[in-house]
Amino acid sequence: MLNYTIRRILLLIPLLFFISAMIFGILKLTPGDPAVVLLGDRATEESIELTREKYALNKPLHIQYMKMMANFFTGELQSIYYKENVIMVVLKRMIPTLELGFTALILALVVSIPAGIISAVKRNSIFDYASMTTALFGISIPVFFTGILLIYLFAVKLRILPASGYGGSMFTLDGIRHLLMPAFVLSFTLMASTTRITRSSMLDVLKEDYVRTARAKGVKESTVILGHAFKNALMPITTNVGNQIARLFAGAVLTETVFAWPGVGRLAVNAIFRRDEPLVFGCVLILSVIYVVVNLMVDLFYGFINPRVKYE
Repeated sequence: MLNYTIRRILLLIPLLFFISAMIFGILKLTPGDPAVVLLGDRATEESIELTREKYALNKPLHIQYMKMMANFFTGELQSIYYKENVIMVVLKRMIPTLELGFTALILALVVSIPAGIISAVKRNSIFDYASMTTALFGISIPVFFTGILLIYLFAVKLRILPASGYGGSMFTLDGIRHLLMPAFVLSFTLMASTTRITRSSMLDVLKEDYVRTARAKGVKESTVILGHAFKNALMPITTNVGNQIARLFAGAVLTETVFAWPGVGRLAVNAIFRRDEPLVFGCVLILSVIYVVVNLMVDLFYGFINPRVKYE
């Protein structure tokens, strides 16, 4: 496993360079001059040129790319809008994003895995039909629509939850009240997909001979379901959850925007509108690193779930 892990980590280097080049290329295809956006239309040509010189915006593209990469890895990349180190600006917004992501993950797993198991065990029951219908809605309905619907219901009509904003730490009452709606919206897709995959995987495993043998021997039904069937159904569930975890932390842009949540996703959106190229570059690259690292951890976790998995 150690050799496999080292190889995977080494493969991350060219992958991240490719991602960074793609980000930089997309930024340069975006119309508009960052210096003009920053200073405004009434800025003098001299001040615009000074800003371009300061941020190397007047250099050839390959020079700009190499300078941006070098500054990012040395911690010297400065945000045009905030006038601060890009990594520090992103790290300040990382705590709300992590709180939102972890809460959404826990909520999704607590609901979806038991629902999927019960749906498989009680196939074609009312619970099965209800959970699969809800899961279908969860996969089909866009995040922004679910968010707006919850805001209208719980904030406008019932007035029991705040419509948007960050209420502080998730360990405070106000923080929890602000966290509930965005966490549910973010977890809804993961909840839906995990429920469907858990049900499908459990149905496949429940047909196996060793499950029938365990039941014939008189093993308790709870032991058969959780100890034998669920344990062997974990591989596809883990794959789905792992991919979705990466999306929770790296793709919460819409949720953070709808609920005015001060996380990295919303920071990246605002940076795009402000043409803050260094900040967009840093946000997307850091989120890409999170996505890749989480997928690596999921691959390594397979060995703990199933000892037969070999890393070569």
